[in-house]
Amino acid sequence: PISLPRGRTCPMMRVHGFRLGNKMHVFASHRSMVPRSLYSSKHIGTRRSFCISSAGPVPNDASNRPAITIAMRQSPPESLPDAFKLVASQLRPLDHSIKELVGTDHPVLAAAAQHFFALAGKRFRPTLVLLAASASGGGSEADPRQRRLAEITEMIHAASLLHDDVIDLADTRRGVKAAHKIYGNKVAVLAGDFLLARASVLLARLGDVYVVELLATVIEEMVQGEMMQVRATPSELLEFDHYLSKTYRKTAALMALSCEAAGVLGGHPPHVTAALQAYGRHLGIAYQIVDDMLDFTGSEEVLGKPALSDMEQGLATAPTLFAAEEHPQIQEVITRRFKNEGDVAMVSDLVRRSNGMSKTADLAISHARQAADALGVLPPSAARDALLRLCFDVLNRSA
Repeated sequence: PISLPRGRTCPMMRVHGFRLGNKMHVFASHRSMVPRSLYSSKHIGTRRSFCISSAGPVPNDASNRPAITIAMRQSPPESLPDAFKLVASQLRPLDHSIKELVGTDHPVLAAAAQHFFALAGKRFRPTLVLLAASASGGGSEADPRQRRLAEITEMIHAASLLHDDVIDLADTRRGVKAAHKIYGNKVAVLAGDFLLARASVLLARLGDVYVVELLATVIEEMVQGEMMQVRATPSELLEFDHYLSKTYRKTAALMALSCEAAGVLGGHPPHVTAALQAYGRHLGIAYQIVDDMLDFTGSEEVLGKPALSDMEQGLATAPTLFAAEEHPQIQEVITRRFKNEGDVAMVSDLVRRSNGMSKTADLAISHARQAADALGVLPPSAARDALLRLCFDVLNRSA
């Protein structure tokens, strides 16, 4: 137990961390509500859910641990099943179901809310939830509550994109006009709010208070991550800690806590749900780091958005921060958010001439490997192998 003020203890608390260079990034977690004042450390959040109880140690059976190759830059082994094909039959009705769930009497609001779901996509996050549900259950298909969780997860993701595009003044999303460009800012924001409200109702109907807390925490984290992005001080823009914390909140929190929620709905013990969360957290961080690399290497046709858009929006990501270690002149450009003419072109050139991209790739690989390692507590199954395959797919994706 960790001692708390006034003689209280929190036996459900756990501290987790990972090392980057010579720094340790630490997060705290608990199941019960603890006053925010206890979390004054810069690197400790208020309600992480790395929920390990005193139920027993995490199994460490080497025979049950998936074989992880060090060469994660390579294509995945052919023996690993395609994650999206494995759950295709469960994903197929998802879009239709969501369209029914987000129906409203107001046609314009309904059209704006459904805008995202009309776009072609792999449905990465619901795939993750369905596989987490199956893998933690030894290979059985997700049950109805877990399938509904997958839909809720996609609705929260869609709402965040509707809001992000308004905040970022984005013209396109996946190569087509952003919703606010079609319906206007007010309708796009209201559509995002409507999706979150409808997702909250569906979440409550799952009948699990802790799952409600997990997904409510996701929404809180997303808002905090967006605030970190738009309100960062010049000094924070240069800090890798700030970048990683923002990355977790804006991208990885949804993957991490929805994977954990899938395990909770399956009735699995804490060491299993914690492993699912660790997997989703590290996979989500790797996913976003690769996305930040693609901003430098991808084309607008493939990405569905302009290349170098992060810097155009004043954002410093891992390649830029690593490059700034070799080229200190980049730091001044970062602190002024690339506002001067020629800033983006100059930094882009310095990033390519530095080790920024290779160091960023190594960081993504490190998180993908940690995600893969977390799968070791799960029983062997095709679903677990598909989750392992996703670690490779995230690193090798081109869009």
